[in-house]
Amino acid sequence: MGLACMLATASAADAPREQLATSSCAALHAAAIAIPGDGPMLLPSYPSLQGQDDANRALENVAFVYDNALAGMALTACGEPAQARRIADALLLAAAHDPGFKDGRLRNAYRSDAIEGDKIQLPGYWQSRGNYWSQDPYQVGTATGNVAWAALLWLTVYDRSHDRRYLDAAVAQLHWIQAHVAGSAPAAYEGGYFGYDNAQRVQHWKATEHNLDVYAADLWAGRETHDPALAQQAKVASSFVQSMWDATQHRFLVGTLDDGKTLERDKSGLDAQLWPLLVFHPHPAAWDQVWIWVDSQHQRGNGYGYRRHPDGVWTEGSAQAAAAMQASGKPVPDTLWQLLVAQNSGNGMLYATPQARIATDFAIGPTSTYADFFYYHLPHLGATAWAALAAKGWNPFTGSPLASARNAP
Repeated sequence: MGLACMLATASAADAPREQLATSSCAALHAAAIAIPGDGPMLLPSYPSLQGQDDANRALENVAFVYDNALAGMALTACGEPAQARRIADALLLAAAHDPGFKDGRLRNAYRSDAIEGDKIQLPGYWQSRGNYWSQDPYQVGTATGNVAWAALLWLTVYDRSHDRRYLDAAVAQLHWIQAHVAGSAPAAYEGGYFGYDNAQRVQHWKATEHNLDVYAADLWAGRETHDPALAQQAKVASSFVQSMWDATQHRFLVGTLDDGKTLERDKSGLDAQLWPLLVFHPHPAAWDQVWIWVDSQHQRGNGYGYRRHPDGVWTEGSAQAAAAMQASGKPVPDTLWQLLVAQNSGNGMLYATPQARIATDFAIGPTSTYADFFYYHLPHLGATAWAALAAKGWNPFTGSPLASARNAP
């Protein structure tokens, strides 16, 4: 085969990935500039929900911290650090001006839009039937993983700005985690807080995913500060994650049950399987066998689902799989890139799932009476951000290119 033919073949193979990188970056850019000015802002996690009066009303104008942290990292990977900084600045204000607590915590979500002055608004809406202000107890709570993701965004922005405020903010949140959600037997970081301000309860379960987030943020912040407390915290989180590896089934357990001790062996979450490959460098060779579990238990057509034996494709998780493949030196199937491209909702934002609704097998909180955590066929900021990160070959846990992403668009 001649050189021209080889180049044409390579270009054709890269076309879906390039298309995904272009469209997802453009969608994130459009979402950012839709909020006027250059000051602090938070992006809506579900931007299509405007004036809704249905079951999704609680998601309207809601900016989840996790989605916004991802969006900030993806904007950085897309070459727009100034827009990423706007999100980081909003989270700085959120930590400093909480309407109910004075311990520097972050909530799981805030109201999306430009931030005026230092007014940070929690999400909610007026419920006409009953005449009361309705808030979601998860949204106003604080999950450990979300706190760590905010720290990762601040570290990303610090890397490019060298503005000490962002590094200090990341370290402060990691210290908050140590002070408020450190658990024992086994030592690890618990789920966080759930509920309204006057009735918050501690979530004693321990998640592999949350401890991965904490470990990644600790490593990064620790390199910059040489803080021994962060080194110890990283050791605790790392040890827990490594203890969750099941060598017999070639997979990671998702963590513990509500008692903080009993291991959850029945359920499986795709993120808990893939993120260790992105966080640990190098990772134990045995962990590469996790793909046996992922392909047999989470694959759905050309993509992947959230739960074990999924009932549909999880777009965000399918993009995570593309990123983890790159980190593992595995070729990403062209069909996976094509599946992600096909989730374009029309303006570049990707649907959270092509199905009407998919299940996760997990509950939103302790007040749930069944596994009520679902993803819906809605354009989703988090899915779009993960797609951009994967297509650009960017590792959000390290703020650097993925190991094998040499020719990312």
